[in-house]
Amino acid sequence: MEKFKQEWLQNPFVNIIAGILVGLALIPEAISFSIIAGVDPMVGLYASVIIAITISITGGRSAMISAATAAVALVVVNLVQDHGVEYLLLATILMGIIQVILGILKIGRILRFIPNSVMIGFINSLAIMLFITQMQHILGITIHTYIYALVTLGLVFIIPKFFTKIPAPLIVLIGLTTIYLIFGGDVRTVGDLGNIEKSFPKILFPDVPLTFETFKIIFPYSVSMAIVGLTESLIVARIVDNYTETTSNKNRESLGQGIANIFAGLFGGMGGCAMAGQTIINITSGARTRLSTFTAGAFLMFLIVVLGDIVVRIPMPILAAIMTFIAINTFDWRSFNYVRRAPKTDVIVMLVTMAGVLTTNNLAVGTILGVILAALLFARKVSEIDVDRYSKDNKIIFEITGQLFFASIESFIDKLTAYEEENTHVVLDFKHSTVWDSSAVEGIQTAILNLEKRGYTVDVTNLNTDSQILLSRMTKISTE
Repeated sequence: MEKFKQEWLQNPFVNIIAGILVGLALIPEAISFSIIAGVDPMVGLYASVIIAITISITGGRSAMISAATAAVALVVVNLVQDHGVEYLLLATILMGIIQVILGILKIGRILRFIPNSVMIGFINSLAIMLFITQMQHILGITIHTYIYALVTLGLVFIIPKFFTKIPAPLIVLIGLTTIYLIFGGDVRTVGDLGNIEKSFPKILFPDVPLTFETFKIIFPYSVSMAIVGLTESLIVARIVDNYTETTSNKNRESLGQGIANIFAGLFGGMGGCAMAGQTIINITSGARTRLSTFTAGAFLMFLIVVLGDIVVRIPMPILAAIMTFIAINTFDWRSFNYVRRAPKTDVIVMLVTMAGVLTTNNLAVGTILGVILAALLFARKVSEIDVDRYSKDNKIIFEITGQLFFASIESFIDKLTAYEEENTHVVLDFKHSTVWDSSAVEGIQTAILNLEKRGYTVDVTNLNTDSQILLSRMTKISTE
């Protein structure tokens, strides 16, 4: 009961207000992502409602917002074009099933392999993408658009200096929309992005033949959506963990995302995942509980069914300016100091992550590139191995320092064969080294064989327990 109160009932007013603001911010995003995927706007809107409400119950991270996203929408463009929306809905259900399986397999543990440099690149890329996407709703349209956008930006910066109980973006959105409804103006509105049907989603299994041929069509898309969705969700969960100084259950989050996407497909929605931008709006508005996520989904449904006629008349420059404000606050401005002070390899990883995201418009792609590069640079760093030589008791001792694995074997062999010894008894001392893999074992065998061909007798000493077990299992090398 105590956990329920903490996750749902703590500071309810702030969490409800934050959820309402997020619900409003979800509308243009959901419609835009539907357009990206090539489906009716209601597919994205229904997905956002169902996923947000479901994940508030099943997810592993309080106050995180999940809904229809661009990352997932980009994956299914060809599927919709070639086979239609019904195949998308079935692919979304399969996506959810795959995520549930990955959650059971505790896929959340992979988050440990995402370095801080990738996280910084992810956040900054998100901020830049968010800023760029909002400019299309502001620049080069009308003078009234510029006026509404500039006034909105000015107010959301000024109001918090005098009033903080209600988030400034919500005050500005309601106030300026009211002014527009009274006085009008030459601006684009939410309705220009697509129509909103004032109806509840209905549960209906996709009208697609359940055959192996269908499975072959949707499976690659479902796998891609599942991986992209989980990657983005787990990264956003970690961002919230760091921001709120709390922990979350990443494996439960994987399960929860899967369950939410299964329901989304059954209710006529596209796939989705955690949304970094909307989550940051939620967190910076003071939200810390699941109630905020539930409110975002429920309020979005209320907006669709009850206030649909008003919602379509909300001026886009107001929403775009609010999202621009969020983008400015999202960017990690400490990155400029980070570039000057951090190791060069970390800076390179951060910049590659950002370049990958911004060139593909896909947060998951940039993140994966960053993680791969970080792993390669780490492997290069730990592959440096030292071989110190000294004589003792008519023996030549080679003291190996460093990690012996596939990337360091060549250097290890070269450094041993570089010496010409007078004594014929050689000792390989592994007191400061660990043998990690089969490549290392093969490398040791090669080094010993090379020395023996040159007339030396070779002993291997001071292997730690794990290294001894690996060598004894794979070779007949005698160790002391």
